[in-house]
Amino acid sequence: MKQQGTIRKVRGAVVSGLLVLVCGLFCLATSAAAQVASYAEKQTGDNYGNELPAVLKGASIDQHLNTMMPDVPFVDEMGKPVRMAEYFGHSKPAVLALVYFQCPMLCSEELDGLTQALAMVHLDPAKDFNVLIISIDPTDTPVMAAQKKALYTKRYARPGTDAGWHFLTGPQQSIDAVARAVGFGYVRIPSSDGSTTQFAHASAIQILTPEGKIAQYYLGVEYSPKDLLLGLVEASGNKIGSPVANILTYCYHYDPHRNKHSLLVARVVQFGGMITVAGLGGFIVLMFRRDLKLGREHALTRRND
Repeated sequence: MKQQGTIRKVRGAVVSGLLVLVCGLFCLATSAAAQVASYAEKQTGDNYGNELPAVLKGASIDQHLNTMMPDVPFVDEMGKPVRMAEYFGHSKPAVLALVYFQCPMLCSEELDGLTQALAMVHLDPAKDFNVLIISIDPTDTPVMAAQKKALYTKRYARPGTDAGWHFLTGPQQSIDAVARAVGFGYVRIPSSDGSTTQFAHASAIQILTPEGKIAQYYLGVEYSPKDLLLGLVEASGNKIGSPVANILTYCYHYDPHRNKHSLLVARVVQFGGMITVAGLGGFIVLMFRRDLKLGREHALTRRND
């Protein structure tokens, strides 16, 4: 009797703890939903079939392998004027990413994925290759670029490699020239009140040869360290890779019917939270049913005794 009572108390404590966890996850999921709805006064629109919204048709990536990067001017994170040609003509390949520093969505996921993958590659920036992060937003500043560089080199956590990371800002003409060379389509979308600007674009990185030609594309926001290493090694020998499947991850979700916007990351968090809540809820129901069944069997046993 005493042992069974102890078991039931433990089960009760576990169930209570799970209830608290479920409530917390539910609050988190609803909080995320509220943030999506209120961010820059935007709301989630309804879905209208599987057709790609018109605004995203301009946010494509055409793989221009073997294309030379243009020699156009930018400004680095220190405020120093630079030209693209300064990063080529040597023996080092480069990793290129087109993002924007004020992005509230997948740009950070893309840079996180790149940083984590490079951390598992035994080659070192500055010594073996360069990392070029170029903003597609002409209003981004060198101060913002310096902040991003400090954040991602800290996450990379490999001393002595900061000189290989370059966060560049520049005029619209330079941005357009690089985007055309890369085949990187993006669409500028101002908010309804004109106070903020976002860009619809797909997430991808490119490997460049030491000469400045595009050797390989990697699409999405997570990258295989093995593939990155292979791409850098092959590009260092000026070898041009093959096209990859154009499965795109968009940085922007847009409803053209209602002019509404939402964050893809937050949607993923909400969906994951709902799955977790449903799973834990089902587990709790099973625990309660099992506990009630054991209670009935115990009661019947006591009557028979």
